[in-house]
Amino acid sequence: MDGPGPARPREAVLVVNVRSRRGAALHGRVRRMLEERGVVVTAEHLVDDPAAQMPVLLPQVLAARPPLLVVGSGDGTVAGVVDHLAHTSTVLGYLPLGTTNNFGRSLGLPLRLADAVDVVARGRVASVDLGQVNGDWFANLVSMGVSAAVAGRTPHALKRRIGRAAYAVTAARALTTHRAFEAEIRTEDRVWTVRTHQLNIANGRVHAGTPIARDAGVDDRLLVAYALGGSRRFSVATAAARQALTPWQPLERKGYLTGTRFEITTDRPLALDVDGEVTGSTPASVTVTGDAMRVMVPQTFVPRDPTTPR
Repeated sequence: MDGPGPARPREAVLVVNVRSRRGAALHGRVRRMLEERGVVVTAEHLVDDPAAQMPVLLPQVLAARPPLLVVGSGDGTVAGVVDHLAHTSTVLGYLPLGTTNNFGRSLGLPLRLADAVDVVARGRVASVDLGQVNGDWFANLVSMGVSAAVAGRTPHALKRRIGRAAYAVTAARALTTHRAFEAEIRTEDRVWTVRTHQLNIANGRVHAGTPIARDAGVDDRLLVAYALGGSRRFSVATAAARQALTPWQPLERKGYLTGTRFEITTDRPLALDVDGEVTGSTPASVTVTGDAMRVMVPQTFVPRDPTTPR
């Protein structure tokens, strides 16, 4: 899918979400580390309210068509960034500074800051897929059910203190009152009905910090739909544990649904969790677009050929 790729960009605009789990502590080092590796930072922006600031900041930044946009953040900020980077010439250099960092893990990025900066400065350019839900771009995952309650309720202070465990704590509380829902998922040739507390539609290959399946990818031009558990509340926890313990299994063995377009209806309107940010509601139309964004990846990143059978 990718050849050797274009030359690495050497000038960059830097944007860091200082509200992300590690952004507040590490943002002061990022510019220095980039410039030590030969990247010229032409502008630096620190944001503490991405939902309000990024929709204004990013169009201004990208109007100048910078060759590289370096973003230090968590998954929620990435969801807003890809809205503006899709199908542009600007390359994304991503520094995973959030709590779960699913998008960074999907790209194979190291979580240690110095190593992630090395990828931005010395990695290679690859093209990856993006999903769209009701016309809104997303990088990694759109879901509905208890995750929307978790995304809206998990305190930032708790995430900074205990990391990914903060989501588990909040989810356990939310599940005590959460009602199961019925969803119908239509693909090009199938109709799948499920009753559950949690339905996920993935573009990336990682959820909750763990690979979804051995053959899931962020550049395979496929979406993956799967429910975590059934109608019983406890089944969500057992299904999540099973998912975390079986990242080596292929999608076919797990029984997950794949496709390029999903039409989803639910028995009641449900909020959508889009890469960690709650926005919109069901019904939902979810699609995938190949080669939608260029991003810096490690030299070891192996592009997938979507024409090759699984």
